[in-house]
Formats: sequence, C-alpha cells, structure tokens
Amino acid sequence: MSARKIFKGGTIVTLDNRIPNLVSGDVLVEGARIVAIGPDLPTDNAEVFHVTGSIVMPGFVNAHHHMWLGVMRRLMPDVDDLFAYIGVVAETLGAQYRPQDMFVSTRLTALACLDAGITTVIDACHSSRSPEHTDAALDALGGSGIRALHMVGAPMDSRASAAHLPDDLKRLAARWNQSSSLVHIGLFGQFNIDWWRAARELDMRILTEFIGDLAKLGPEFDEQGLLGPRNIFNHCTRLPEETWKRLAAAGVNVTINPRSDALFGFDDDGFAFQQAVTHGLTPALGIDLDTAFGGDMFDEMHALFGQQRSAMRYRRFRGEKNVPAPITVDAVLRAATLNGARAAGLENEIGSLAPGKQADIIVIRTNEIAVMPATNAIGTIVQAAGRSDVDTVVVAGEVRKRAGKLVGVDLDRIAAEVIASRDYLFETSGYRPDFFNAKQASKAAA
Repeated sequence: MSARKIFKGGTIVTLDNRIPNLVSGDVLVEGARIVAIGPDLPTDNAEVFHVTGSIVMPGFVNAHHHMWLGVMRRLMPDVDDLFAYIGVVAETLGAQYRPQDMFVSTRLTALACLDAGITTVIDACHSSRSPEHTDAALDALGGSGIRALHMVGAPMDSRASAAHLPDDLKRLAARWNQSSSLVHIGLFGQFNIDWWRAARELDMRILTEFIGDLAKLGPEFDEQGLLGPRNIFNHCTRLPEETWKRLAAAGVNVTINPRSDALFGFDDDGFAFQQAVTHGLTPALGIDLDTAFGGDMFDEMHALFGQQRSAMRYRRFRGEKNVPAPITVDAVLRAATLNGARAAGLENEIGSLAPGKQADIIVIRTNEIAVMPATNAIGTIVQAAGRSDVDTVVVAGEVRKRAGKLVGVDLDRIAAEVIASRDYLFETSGYRPDFFNAKQASKAAA
C-alpha cells in the first residue's frame, strides 16, 4: 500500500476544536501521520479511499481492558459478586495460564478491538505471572498492530508469585518504551507505594483500580512526585468527597467502565463519571472485561449516555438541587476518544484528527439499513452505529481493517488456537462451564 493515503468525500469528525468538522471533505495521510484535512484535496500519488456516505473520525481509545481474559468470553454473564468472579477467573482458570494462553487471549482481544474501531487500548493486566507471561502478552500486542499501553501487574490468584516485580519493569521499559513503538508498558500498581516509586523512577504511568468500599488512598501517597497526571484511577465508584478533591488537585486521570461498574454493583447514583466531571477531570471509557459481555466502545457509549441521564434524573426527582445537566452525545464521544488519549498520555498524538497527529483513523459506514440516513453525525456514531458499520481501521497509517474485514488475519487459525487454549484451561482446572445457564434457571424455578 502507498505511503500516501487519502480518505475522500466523507463526513469528517475531527474532535479537534482548531479543525472544523466537514459535511464532506478529505483527510490526507503520509506515512504514519495526517498532513492535511479539507475539501477537495489533491490525490497526487496517493492511494484513494472513497468514503462518500461514511464518517471519518479518530479511532476509539479503550481506556481499560483486561485483555488476558479473552478466552473466557461470556463465561459469567450474570455475575454480580466480585469475589465469586475472582474465584473463577483468577483462582480457578487464571492459575492455570501458560504464556501461550496469555498470548492467545491478548491477541484475540486486540484483534477484536481493532475490528470494532478501537485503535488504542490500555491493557490492565492483573495476571503478570512471570516475565515469560508478560513477554507473551506484549508480543501479542506488538503483532496485532494495535496501539497499546500494557500495565504490568501482580496476578490476582493467591498461588501466584509477583517476586519478579517491580524489578522486571526496567527490562521491559528498555525494550518497549521507545518513541517508535506502538506498544508501551506501565505499572498496574494498586496501592503498593514501593512499586509506585519504582515506576516513577522509570517515568511510567501507574494504574490503580479504586472502589471506595474496598480501598482507601492513604496519606502516604501524598509523597512528593507520587500522585499526579501520570496516575490512572479506574472505577472510582463510591469515593468520598475528600478523595475526589485529592484526585482533582493532583490532576490524575480517571477511567470508568459503564457496563461492568453496573454489572458488579460498584456504582450508585453519585455516578463516578459525573463526579469526575464535576471535579474538573476528564473521565475516559473502558470496556474492562469480556467475561460477561461483548467488547466494543459502541455499547459503552450507549451505557454511559443512559446511565448518566438515569442517575441525574433520579437525583432531580428526589428533590436534589443543582443536579448536573443531562450528558450530551458530544461529551460521550470525547470520553471514548480524546479523554482516553489523555489517560494514556497520548493526547498530543491521537484522539482527534489534525495535521501532525498520528493517522489513527476509522471509517464508519452510514448507508446500512440500521443507520441511514445520517442526519446528525455525532448522534449517529454514539447512538446508532455498531461494530458491523466499521468499514476501515488505520493505526499509525497502517490499514488494519478494510471493507469490513481485518487485514492479514487468519480467523480459522485463531479460532482453533482460542478453543484449544480454553479447553486446556477447563481440563486442567476441572472447571465445567454452565453452557445454558441451567443452574441459574433451576434456582429461579425453585
């Protein structure tokens, strides 16, 4: 494919306040970067993508995903108990993971993300069981072509060792944290202050999952240089007001997962996303996990829009004064793109379309029966489009999906490897899946 590409005749949604949207326009790419956006750009020496009838926009940024769970998809669709979930995915199945299972799961999740128009993902890996497991996950990300920030973290199951951490971070940073790499590493550090210090010395981002009922941010984390814009806090549900003020004062990044936060009952009508906005932060969206539902940002956007409006309306009907306004589709889309880029530390490179930025671009068809006619571009993306409408996906100028199909991906081979990995985990652990939810059905009947 040509190093010059032009996306011609599409509706351009830039999400950049300096670059106007266009009802019909072109985006010109040279190598890995966007060089021009405008109407009727010349096509000289460029590969032409005719995108009339489509929306051209920045790729989605999935700001929190446990990618190592890929082969456990929909294993626990009705779970609402966090510790029952951990008992299955970590203590029972996760404890059996080999490096090759890590590779297969991470690659599956990465390719599924690309298929859904996600060009960047923050991979929250709470199963870095050994250096070999980490290397396998990173090799899967590197081979997929996705842009990723892989957060190395202690495994959840009680039998695993994290003795190689945080020392292994130095080796990993030397290999992966280069400016030319699409894949970088950070630390999934929880509240281990010594690990935080080690990550800070390596100039890494630090991820912490934070549920107010289960953890506290102790005063020791106010140590100079520890808490700041390189921190990512996920969930942030049911946090006290004083904690929100500390996070806001430090300028941390907040990511929330509308579907999984509801699945496990983490959130309440305080609504973590809205709390972050109210305190001046820019929350981003993550998918979190595939063990209960499908993995795409369209469903997360739907959930965010509905949940915020429901929560705020309930507070209003309850008689609360000065309730935040209903969320808009524009705010939802920014949470799924720009805010995620900021969380990953990449807001100057991705998250919007502008000359000089990385060519992380997706094309969404608007001529399918479920979507046509597109009378509002942002509303179409947030409220109507889905995975099947994603026609083209480009990461750093490289085409990863075209005409609705992933490029260079042998789905039959991947399916065989995924099934073999899943069956191995079931066999070695002794776990037997409830394929038709028969146990739940019999409980309900009783």
